[in-house]
Amino acid sequence: MNEFLNHVRGLPSAPGTAALWWLGQMGLLVKMGNTVLCVDYFATDIPERRVPPPIPMMEMAAVDAFLGTHNHLDHIDHAAWKVWAERCPRAVFVFPEAHRQEILADGIPSDRCRGLNDEDSCRIGDVTVRAVAAAHEFLSRDPSTGLYPCLQYVLEGNGVRVYHAGDTLRYEGMLPRLQAVGPIDAAILPINGRDGARYRRNCIGNMTFQEAADLAGELGIRNVIPGHWDMFADNPGDPAAFADYLDAKYPGLVRTVRPGILEPVVLNGQG
Repeated sequence: MNEFLNHVRGLPSAPGTAALWWLGQMGLLVKMGNTVLCVDYFATDIPERRVPPPIPMMEMAAVDAFLGTHNHLDHIDHAAWKVWAERCPRAVFVFPEAHRQEILADGIPSDRCRGLNDEDSCRIGDVTVRAVAAAHEFLSRDPSTGLYPCLQYVLEGNGVRVYHAGDTLRYEGMLPRLQAVGPIDAAILPINGRDGARYRRNCIGNMTFQEAADLAGELGIRNVIPGHWDMFADNPGDPAAFADYLDAKYPGLVRTVRPGILEPVVLNGQG
């Protein structure tokens, strides 16, 4: 087993606590109770990426579930999921139901698939995963099936809540739905924004750093990690500007956390 993952698996997890580790881009490793989740981890080492995968694809182990928010390479890494299905034979895979056929094509058995749609949830060990539709520029709900291609996840376990926004803009009704889940102890939010140049080359966008900061402030999230800014030179974001705006507009309310990759963030839940 990878030495780091062996360390994660062996960490004590007192009631009312959790730990998470940033994996670059929107990748997050979360331990709640005795359950380890890996969300949106991009492990394929391609020339375009500016930072290497912190956990080599072939060393992945001891993970109870792999979650992907939508079917883009840096969120559902199909090459990696094929490997992890074999290396982690008890792990389940969570994804938007709209992409079930692509996941089955990766060789993942149907009994290990957890396809979710907006407002669905599933239980994985000590953790409940709740799905909220995401608007990656657009909500893009399929009118014939009612399925959304992009999701956000709220992870709740061991007395802690962690919100993973995936790739999304804010849309009408999103804020009250997130408020309804209860106090959020930590979140990772995309801050790379959007513009015409990116849209013309089919690089669809996310919240600007100001929009992400306002979401964090209005939700009163205790700890927020800015994400989706470090991986590709042609799709950047500015975490320093995010932190400065958040501090100026919501002083003392939300703490910006900028961990180094694989640096632990220990959380205490609010209940």
